[in-house]
Amino acid sequence: MKQHFANLIEEEETAIDMTPMLDVVFIMLIFFIVTASFVKEAGVDVNRPEAATAVQKDRANILVAITDNGEIWINKRQIDVRAVQANIERLYAENPQGSVVIQADKKATTEVLIKVMDAARAAGVYDVSIATAEQ
Repeated sequence: MKQHFANLIEEEETAIDMTPMLDVVFIMLIFFIVTASFVKEAGVDVNRPEAATAVQKDRANILVAITDNGEIWINKRQIDVRAVQANIERLYAENPQGSVVIQADKKATTEVLIKVMDAARAAGVYDVSIATAEQ
């Protein structure tokens, strides 16, 4: 009988408590979800012009699309040119490390492109790029 109790005590002592490890994994999961930057889409496909000197842009979180007929799209919504600055300010406040990438159709007018670039700079974002297709 004494031997039986000794075996039970040894089994209890050798058990590993997994609760602290699960707590650490759960906290790490929450940390990665909170710090992750999610890619937002402009909401419309455009036919971008090609460029030989195009480079890959990291951390492009604010995408603005300009269609061939001058429509401006941000976050899958069509935006009036007067509301571009306010929308960029809001998105930039959500992620201050992000930059603005303008996806202008190759048939879009330069006037609309310049208005969007001016609105981005007026919103306080000076890292503005224009998306192109690779050659």
